[in-house]
Amino acid sequence: MPNASPTAILFELSGCLVDFGARTLPIALQRLHPQCTRTDTLGSPQQVLAGWLGQAPTPTQLQALQQMLSEVADEHAELTPGAEQLLHRLHADAIPCAWLDSLPADASLRLAEALPVPVTAALARQARPWPAPDACWQALSQLGVERLDGCVLVSGNPHLLQAGLNAGCWTIGLAACGPLCGLAPADWQALTTNEQERLRAEATLQLYRLGTHSVVDHLGEIQASLEDIGMRRLKGEKP
Repeated sequence: MPNASPTAILFELSGCLVDFGARTLPIALQRLHPQCTRTDTLGSPQQVLAGWLGQAPTPTQLQALQQMLSEVADEHAELTPGAEQLLHRLHADAIPCAWLDSLPADASLRLAEALPVPVTAALARQARPWPAPDACWQALSQLGVERLDGCVLVSGNPHLLQAGLNAGCWTIGLAACGPLCGLAPADWQALTTNEQERLRAEATLQLYRLGTHSVVDHLGEIQASLEDIGMRRLKGEKP
């Protein structure tokens, strides 16, 4: 790790540590409502379902979505590129880590079964939805972190990155493996180089416009960003 190691790191679970492309929610929605043509999947499952249906979902529809999310999560509990190596390194360096997710607890915990080392599950407790900072502060409190200085949030989700910025964290955005590109690994690899570059550039630009401090494709490329944040902290910079 750099001279100024992170105080703690918060990760989004889906589309960051596991489930390349954050496919759990859109696939669950497609299976339940194949007649819908909406593609936006940013927001809580309830918010996204309402957008797909064009009206507030009924309790029965919400229950069906929750059950389907759990089933789909079992299929997508696979680590993203670089996640295993990074988590092992952070664990060896005793850097506190936690994951957050907008999916229901059962689906999130099923996805988390793929993690190679223990990572604290920061399940939101009466927190306002992202981009409010509550969930980030709760996660840091759960880790026993005493100061915000050096706390880093990693995600490909603009709402969670904005929550991290609102909470006072350094932020690292993931362009290729998050919901902005939204492609499964095989579909991403099947694209031409030009198609990958176009999607990557669009996602990167959107994340930088938020004020994200660094943007990479996936966790396999994150080390340079962590070192850059460490150097910026040594110079006295704040997020």
